[in-house]
Amino acid sequence: MEGIRYMLQEKRIGFIGAGAMSEAIIAGLLQTKQVEPKQIFLTNRSDEQRLQDLINQYGLSAKATEIKQIASADIVVLATKPKDVPEAMRYWSKKLCSGQLLISIAAGIEIAYLESFLSTEVAIVRAMPNTSSAVGYSATAMCHGRFASKQDVECALQIFRSIGAVWTVDESLMDAVTGLSGSGPAYIYYVVEALEAAGIQAGLEKQVARELTLQTFFGAAQMLMQSGKEASQLRQEVTSPNGTTMAGLAELNRHETQKVFQQAVLKATERSAEMGKELNKVGT
Repeated sequence: MEGIRYMLQEKRIGFIGAGAMSEAIIAGLLQTKQVEPKQIFLTNRSDEQRLQDLINQYGLSAKATEIKQIASADIVVLATKPKDVPEAMRYWSKKLCSGQLLISIAAGIEIAYLESFLSTEVAIVRAMPNTSSAVGYSATAMCHGRFASKQDVECALQIFRSIGAVWTVDESLMDAVTGLSGSGPAYIYYVVEALEAAGIQAGLEKQVARELTLQTFFGAAQMLMQSGKEASQLRQEVTSPNGTTMAGLAELNRHETQKVFQQAVLKATERSAEMGKELNKVGT
């Protein structure tokens, strides 16, 4: 690991897109001392003030937004919205060259589609972090293209470890990753909203309902991670016959809640695949 960290410290990293995910990665890299501010460069399509704010906040170089700096970076992170990928690739593909590593975090965008813009053998890694990267707890999955070396993959792994945990999967599973962990935080927030509202309806003050809900989620996650037990086993252990938990679970089962969440993940997975197909129709 120390060798990989040192290797990353030798790299210049350019970000195409300066949204929340780019900022989270930049913050993670700097906070974990993987790189220094002088190694980071970034640009976006139109918001100059956003760029200046990030430069000031993270102590980046005054040259951080220069096109030539980003184009010549060792690692280029494509962090635009999926719909903006064609325009971004048409512009930046002419500036990228063999020996660089392109990391895409655009949902639904296949490696082959990105390669179709390139005339040289650029190494590509496709990744799907989630919004928990903002607090250093992202669940990220990634895969790599045919030109990516072991060193390229290790560099990408180190970048995403700076904002949470990371797994490597086959590209055929990336849409499933998007549907599960990419969209997953929204599902959790949705449940938290419901539990908070229920607590208030039952008579609790809003802040108390919120804090009880959040601590319950945190504690349950810690139980799952530390005990090594399956969720079904832990659920059974806290469900006494004819008790309160059983009454609540019976109501959830009556509405087929597990099935609904499964369908939500599958629907998001399908949408991720559709987004890629829609862009392929646009062409290069």
